[in-house]
Formats: sequence, C-alpha cells, structure tokens
Amino acid sequence: MSSTTDKIKGNWNQIKGKIKQNYGKLTDNDLTYVEGKEEELLGKLQEKTGESKEKLRSFIDSI
Repeated sequence: MSSTTDKIKGNWNQIKGKIKQNYGKLTDNDLTYVEGKEEELLGKLQEKTGESKEKLRSFIDSI
C-alpha cells in the first residue's frame, strides 16, 4: 500500500478540502471516496484536472 493510499484512507476529509481549494472546478461527486478504490479516485481526478497521477499523488502526499 502506498503512502498516498494510507493518507487518503486516514485523512480523507482534510485532503478533500485541500483538493477543492486547489482545483475549484471539482464537485463533491468528483471527490466521492470509496475505500479500496484509491486508484479509481486518482483516475477520476486526473481526468477532471488534466494533471498526471504522479502530480496528484505528490500533491496529496504534501498535505
């Protein structure tokens, strides 16, 4: 399990708030998290933001 996955599981509400601040065009539906589907979430964020998964992982890890 990656550090990003651990962080998502442990601090999702805080991470969600920071992502919304940084990427204001994302909706609550875009940020719906289901445990065990972290890669799917990252894929959705990648699609919506145009950022690479690595950049998104780095952003989440920096929170």
